[in-house]
Amino acid sequence: MTRWVPACRTDAFKGKQIVAATVEGVQLIIIRDGERLVAAERACPHEAADLADGRCSDGKLLCPRHLAWFDLNNGTAAGWLFRPLRLYDARQVGDEVQVDLAGLVAS
Repeated sequence: MTRWVPACRTDAFKGKQIVAATVEGVQLIIIRDGERLVAAERACPHEAADLADGRCSDGKLLCPRHLAWFDLNNGTAAGWLFRPLRLYDARQVGDEVQVDLAGLVAS
């Protein structure tokens, strides 16, 4: 079952690939990778670095502290021994970005 909730407006992405948002008390980042939108937990699962300070390239999110690259399809970071990054589906509806908090992509 999906539960789409508003996360931010599309104009928040002006000049940015990553936008921090709090959605129903959950700290997230919304990532624009080309035309694709993905939401993820904001704190790195390794040592809680703020992923809003990271960057995105070719379907991967870079942790700014340890330079681990998270795959935005499944949340894994090759070569690192910690749990995958939690990912959520995101979509654009008009000028709003919505996140499916019920539809966890990776756990």
